[in-house]
Amino acid sequence: MALPMNALFQRAMRRLLRPLVAYAISQGFTFPAFAELLKILYMDEALARAAHQPPTGSDLSLMTGIHRKDVKRLRLLAGQGSALTSLGRGTHVAAQLIAAWTTGEDTRDASGALLSLPLHGEAGPSIATLTRRIKADMRPRAILDELVRAHAVRIDDAGRAHLLRTAYVPDIPEDKLDFLAHNVGDHMACAFHNLAGDPPFLERALFLDALPADAIVQARPRIEAAADHLLQNLHRELNPLECADKATPGARRLRVGIYYYEDVACSEERGS
Repeated sequence: MALPMNALFQRAMRRLLRPLVAYAISQGFTFPAFAELLKILYMDEALARAAHQPPTGSDLSLMTGIHRKDVKRLRLLAGQGSALTSLGRGTHVAAQLIAAWTTGEDTRDASGALLSLPLHGEAGPSIATLTRRIKADMRPRAILDELVRAHAVRIDDAGRAHLLRTAYVPDIPEDKLDFLAHNVGDHMACAFHNLAGDPPFLERALFLDALPADAIVQARPRIEAAADHLLQNLHRELNPLECADKATPGARRLRVGIYYYEDVACSEERGS
């Protein structure tokens, strides 16, 4: 017999929230702190969705289930934690420069291998020319230093930069949390849109439940290479079309993400 929608929703929320709760516990982020954050987010959404503007305290209490005595305090905090923070400027620019390096028409040799680049150069590509290409308002040296610090680039004895990986993966916890918030947040927004949205957004996944361990080891490099190939081709095609000003009428934000996860075959989620 089909479960009522409320039960289905609860089961979905258990599966969605379990990794978040597990990480919150590991970081000492307690339930009272989490509950307070949820209250603020409920208030923020209610303020945006209320039929009457500005909504009364009773309106907000009815929509959220939050006691009216908390509503006044919480509506002052609403909005402060609702919007995702922008990625750190250095993190965002470093990721953009690597994308330009891996997709540029002049950054590979005749065999297709990525070129090593000088910081500056009169002829041919350089870190400075890529900095101008992505319209970064940072010094090329500062971007290069960030790439070296993140172990994405190696500088040889001649001062040329060698790209060590084709994606920027920050090692600073704050930057990693920013990426998590943006990527997982957009993925969840896509998934919830697809529950009722028309037309639906692209959302696909490959499910294999019991692969041999050695097959997984052999597959990982191919999966990473295929993902890199797809994202680089999309960047090469779409990046030149990007509006110079985000405020351009009709401009829209796009995110394409790919993820990979593996676990032991018998680890069906608890309580799902």
